[in-house]
Amino acid sequence: MEHAVIDALNERFSIPGIAQIIRGNGDLPKILVETKSASAEIYLYGAQVTSWIPTGRDEVLFLSKKSYWEAGRAIRGGIPVCFPWFRAKTDDPHAPSHGFVRIREWRVQSIAQVSEDSVCACLSTESDEASRRWWPYEFRLEYRITVGASLQLRLKMENLGQSTLRFEEALHTYFKVGDVKQAKVRGLDGVAYLDNRDGNREKMQSGDLTLSGQTDNAYKNAQYNIQIVDPVLSRTMITEKQGSASSIVWNPWSEGASSLADMDNEEWREMLCVEGGNILSSAVEVAPHKNHTMTITLSVDE
Repeated sequence: MEHAVIDALNERFSIPGIAQIIRGNGDLPKILVETKSASAEIYLYGAQVTSWIPTGRDEVLFLSKKSYWEAGRAIRGGIPVCFPWFRAKTDDPHAPSHGFVRIREWRVQSIAQVSEDSVCACLSTESDEASRRWWPYEFRLEYRITVGASLQLRLKMENLGQSTLRFEEALHTYFKVGDVKQAKVRGLDGVAYLDNRDGNREKMQSGDLTLSGQTDNAYKNAQYNIQIVDPVLSRTMITEKQGSASSIVWNPWSEGASSLADMDNEEWREMLCVEGGNILSSAVEVAPHKNHTMTITLSVDE
């Protein structure tokens, strides 16, 4: 993006001393937010939050050192927005994995200070000729990212067309952990899940989830709060959900990481994806001129 464009965005949206738009990795524009309670970085490419640091605490999000920073490739880490499908597109293996909105630049709608210590950045994207190539529907996404002592992510999908839409969505949060083998995921006890490592066979979670190998679980009817208990970094990261019926837990482990060109072979040890969404049988249907909102709120406790 040209300097003049970034200058124009700053003239319209920046908040002196609190929020500004600068060139980030790969010259991609990003919003820097600094409040009394937290700092954050949000790329316009993919509307992707890549950093959130509550004041007095360490970085909450994992970001790969080998991530691509170029058009057409997803950013590896942070919080990618998956829409309108999750994983591969069932009827088109050539379509981008996890949908197309995470590999397009979003528009800034507003950046506003909503309290003394929190800022809300509102980004949007909508259907166009490029999106209709993959998904022939009319839609608009509005994504409100509120940075403060908690990080609130509110994704609203509006159906602008004349037919009912069915879509999947997820906020694919990469949490930074001290050692994935020692981290525990709480809040899924007794919840049925589909194990993508075992042909999507349905299984039942018993107790806390401790990972011991490559994991790709989609939990059904998982509408409750989830906690990642990290004994190495001495913190608990909490995910609260509204409008989300699915929870996904993913780590590629050593064998999966070795096949990812945008992840270092050892980085899998320090990340754990625990995300809210609506996928598979929990895909959302929205009637013409109606909308659906999913809200995910992240917080950290000692």
